[in-house]
Amino acid sequence: MDHLLIVVALIVTASSIGIHLVTRAKKPCLANLPPGSFGLPVIGQTVSIIRAMRGNTTDRWIRDRVQRYGPVSKLSLFSMPTVLLAGPAANKFMFFSSLLPVMQIRSTKRIIGEKSLLSIHGDDHRRIRGALMEFLKPDMLKLYISRIDAEVRHHLEENWVGRTAVTVLPLMKRLTLGIISSLLFGLERGAVRDALAIDFTCILEGALAIPVNLPFTAFSRSIKARRRAERLLNGIMRERKAMLEQGKVSPNNDLISRLVSMTDDHGEQLLSSDEIIDNCILALIAGHDTTSILMTFMVRHLGNDPATLAAMVQEHEEIAKDKADGEALTWEDLSKMKFTWRVAQETLRIVPPVVGGFRTALEDIEFDGYLIPKGWQVFWTANETHMDPSIFHDPAKFDPSRFENALASAPPCSFVAFGGGPRICPGREFAKIEILVTMHNLVRHFRWKLCYKENTFIRDPMPSPLHGLPIQLEHMTSL
Repeated sequence: MDHLLIVVALIVTASSIGIHLVTRAKKPCLANLPPGSFGLPVIGQTVSIIRAMRGNTTDRWIRDRVQRYGPVSKLSLFSMPTVLLAGPAANKFMFFSSLLPVMQIRSTKRIIGEKSLLSIHGDDHRRIRGALMEFLKPDMLKLYISRIDAEVRHHLEENWVGRTAVTVLPLMKRLTLGIISSLLFGLERGAVRDALAIDFTCILEGALAIPVNLPFTAFSRSIKARRRAERLLNGIMRERKAMLEQGKVSPNNDLISRLVSMTDDHGEQLLSSDEIIDNCILALIAGHDTTSILMTFMVRHLGNDPATLAAMVQEHEEIAKDKADGEALTWEDLSKMKFTWRVAQETLRIVPPVVGGFRTALEDIEFDGYLIPKGWQVFWTANETHMDPSIFHDPAKFDPSRFENALASAPPCSFVAFGGGPRICPGREFAKIEILVTMHNLVRHFRWKLCYKENTFIRDPMPSPLHGLPIQLEHMTSL
């Protein structure tokens, strides 16, 4: 998707709104507003930051702005008056403030739904997040390791074994979609899962598109795909309810079974059907791209770092030596993969899948002596702390050992790959299991060479390596 075209369209369709908001925002309390400039009317700094993302210079763009204006500055992004907050203290303030809920662009909100965790706050957010965490907490996830292991093995047998070359990113996306379809929706391999995969591609294309519902637009195709996915999930919910009542399935079978089985103090279903569907679609989107991108960049780094790869292989061979051929991994096995998880964290530090995000001020807020007016959006970025040499020594160097002591020496909210505060990513433990299980099977059975040595990538808006990371593949041992 070409985001520059999106920007142009946004300029045309939102210009009057943007001018009104920006000019109105300049009037009150000018002395207390952060330093900075709104730039050109309506356009602001939108084109500039998108160019930086696509040119792999986002770090420099943020750094230059912070050096010029400080850690708090005003600008205009997507026709909205915006405050950029940078640094550990700013991250902590934003993550823990109840007056700064997550902001979604209109198209994303339409596609994911009004009842998702991204769209709600307060008591509803706590209720729905609590319900999701009943499935995503470690004690529950222990039950699913063998199923994830089976999905990974099947994927590698089907898509990697016997090949001399593969392109990593699309395969990692296929793998994570398969795991999510199984564990969240209880879908086995077959036509229904394949149809969901096609619809999911359409849903993603429209989530960041111009919200114009005309037949030829990506947004229109995404809305139709969302409706098909909604019908599928409604059917699964009805089926699970019937099977639960008949004792044919456990509430622990998958996320939908868990959610439809939960009741409130009055014996009523805790979450409405709309809440379940919207948050299942959110989980599908959130758990798909971020994990697949992280594993892709781990493969890319290991292709250029024989020492790190050798250390990972040794760790996983030690775990495998006492297991029978084909025996599934266990929670105890995963607890021994400490070096692999440090490699994953270091990859997240250097190439965070989500470069930052937006919040909205529900009322006038003060931070560091500056006013953030009600209705303004607040932009936070992971890059500023992740690449700060005062926090992470020699930040451009790949060094997994910096995570050995769980960042004991770093200020709170410095490593923010999963966000922070009450809205910290609820699926981070689920993602950790996917990553560790996949890397265990990958490094034990395959070796690879990168077809392109360049460490470049673009953000669109998530990072994508050159040509999807094609590699030459060598199969070492049978799965």
